Amino acid sequence: MKDLHEYRVGIEWTGNRGSGTSGYRAYGRELLIRADGKPALAGSADPTFHGDRDRWNPEELLVTALAQCHMLSYLHMAVRAGVVVTAYTDAATGTMRQRGIGGAFEEVVLRPRVVVAEAGMVEAARAAHAEASAACFIANSVNFPVRHEPEIVVAPAS
Repeated sequence: MKDLHEYRVGIEWTGNRGSGTSGYRAYGRELLIRADGKPALAGSADPTFHGDRDRWNPEELLVTALAQCHMLSYLHMAVRAGVVVTAYTDAATGTMRQRGIGGAFEEVVLRPRVVVAEAGMVEAARAAHAEASAACFIANSVNFPVRHEPEIVVAPAS
């Protein structure tokens, strides 16, 4: 089926400090994330939950997935609208509320800064964000709001 896509990743816990999970503080939260043909990604828990701040945590990866999916969907919509994007950055934030030992994300806010080639492209560039949001597979898969606060800038004349 060409409409069905499957993604395979593996994780390996590397935080056994010699006594396994004999106590809450006895083990590390370090892990490796793997996918065929890609370098391993070092992961851990958020430092609040005794993780390693130098490694990616799952909450950061979720926000990253939303920002990356929106960007890729946006670039496609820009092409369809005749908008020439010359640069794209995002300063995304996710807000999660802890409830007991669990919790949930309340929202993610994407703040894409898009540079377009010409002033006449600004409105179409702004409109492409709504289309990208509707097309983003990851945003359509979460149960919390993903808001957008885009900034559209015209590239300086060269």
